[in-house]
Amino acid sequence: MKENKIAIKNKEPKEIIGSKKIKDNREKPKESNEQKKPTWYEVYEQTGEGYLPLVDYESWRVAVLSYSDELLADEIRTMQRHDETDEVFVLLRGRCLLFLGGNSDRVEEIIPLEMKPFKIYNIKKSVWHNHTVSKDALVLIVENRDTTSANSPVYSLDQNQHQFLIDTVRELWPDVR
Repeated sequence: MKENKIAIKNKEPKEIIGSKKIKDNREKPKESNEQKKPTWYEVYEQTGEGYLPLVDYESWRVAVLSYSDELLADEIRTMQRHDETDEVFVLLRGRCLLFLGGNSDRVEEIIPLEMKPFKIYNIKKSVWHNHTVSKDALVLIVENRDTTSANSPVYSLDQNQHQFLIDTVRELWPDVR
């Protein structure tokens, strides 16, 4: 019988344009045994804070998002949108509040959307959005690999919009600070 020699090659982490790499905490894949058989899978884990892309493959990327101080409502002063792709969020643990700002040239109204665990939230192309998470949160993100700052404009919130985010979090999450 012919041996199948196709295997996933281990790759060093790449710099991903437009992403903020907080810390590279990926666990490198281990070979299946000491005889150096091909690696048929990779296992990654994020133990740091913030956004971290874990897997890039062809046209898609899988990333995770966990708590960092910059995700506190007090710190959120912008929204972004992706002009070439949708973006998928799945809450794995903790709490995440998505803020949606419509799909016009500017954010005119902000709608808070509290995510439920294991539900798939597909934020459509060109919709302004941002999020805040609890300290124990872990959110899976699936997006187009070509999502960069070049095709993801940022909108600066005015003081009233910023205060709305703060007030909304205090109202919906009175036990979370």
